[in-house]
Amino acid sequence: QCQLSGLWKNEQDSLMEISAVRDDGVFQGKYLTQVTLAGVCARASPLTGTQQQPGEGGWPTFAFTVHWDKFSNATAAFAGQCFVDTGGKETLTTMWLLREAVGSLEEDWKATR
Repeated sequence: QCQLSGLWKNEQDSLMEISAVRDDGVFQGKYLTQVTLAGVCARASPLTGTQQQPGEGGWPTFAFTVHWDKFSNATAAFAGQCFVDTGGKETLTTMWLLREAVGSLEEDWKATR
């Protein structure tokens, strides 16, 4: 079984720490990105999410949001699944959307990545 709680590192050397996942699937943590829109040094930003308990023999799916604290006017949403390979290594796979604030409705087209 894959456990979300703990420290995770991605291909960009960003770090994510997830606290214990509650019985109802809710979790919190911190995300320290190494990639920023503004090109400034990032701080640890709070994340909040939920894990869907897997069916028998399945791998859990999850989703979380990150509020980029004090260095960006953007919010990101991640959705993914946790797997364990035959060697016991846990891996998270995710897709993400990032929404940056823009100044007008006419600029909305460029706000989501």
